[in-house]
Amino acid sequence: MIPARFDYELAESVDHAIELLGSGGDAKLLAGGHSLLPLMRLRLARPSLLVDVGRLDDLRYIREDGGRIAIGALTRHHDVANDPLLREANGLLAHTAAGIGDPQVRHVGTIGGSVAHGDPAADMPAVLLALEAELVVRGAGGERTIAAADCFRGFLETTIEPGEVLTEIRVPRLGSGWSYLKMTRRAQDWATVGVAAVQANGSARVALTNMDATPVRARGVEEALASGADPAAAAERAAEGTSPPSDHSASGEFRQHLARVLTKRALEEALGS
Repeated sequence: MIPARFDYELAESVDHAIELLGSGGDAKLLAGGHSLLPLMRLRLARPSLLVDVGRLDDLRYIREDGGRIAIGALTRHHDVANDPLLREANGLLAHTAAGIGDPQVRHVGTIGGSVAHGDPAADMPAVLLALEAELVVRGAGGERTIAAADCFRGFLETTIEPGEVLTEIRVPRLGSGWSYLKMTRRAQDWATVGVAAVQANGSARVALTNMDATPVRARGVEEALASGADPAAAAERAAEGTSPPSDHSASGEFRQHLARVLTKRALEEALGS
């Protein structure tokens, strides 16, 4: 289908993008476009204005920031996957980025676009949830930081306000205790189910992809591990409190089964069991 009529503006800076977003009407940011444009073609999204931030190169970087790693929101998945700093200091993020879509998608799609879109079937939101990442956004009222746990509030809905721009993602340094496993029908498809597991500071964190309207922490699994359960026993609680969709890829019941299977494998990999 053909998208509904819209205006187009090329942002020259973050401040210019914020100004354009506040100019009235239903304005949307355009980065890689892999999430927004399909919705527009189906007329499920009908923005009156597209604000293109794709040429803001100052939002493309990966660098040390104290004890954390700062990633510009327009950093492409390909660069996240192949950055030497991330591959050494946060292999989970680099590994996840390397498995997103196909090479064409990874060379255009951005980490910030994936997060801001808030698709529960996307890989990055669940991984950032498990990493307890921080998101930096800027709007007309200034800059603020959002914990990943507070970002995703509904299907394709985040706490990033309409007039704000996501500028940076901050993640911790990690050791070797991590895993991200997913099942897809084809290599380039969205995850039917995905599981991110992180071992840090003597505890484990687990987050799930495509198991609810948002990415979710598997709190039951984390509680079981903290109580001394082994990965197999803890994984039995992976689907607790989830409401996975039923669609052409899988039923909700099958997704719950997959969550238990993949969580066990991810925990064994992350915990070295």
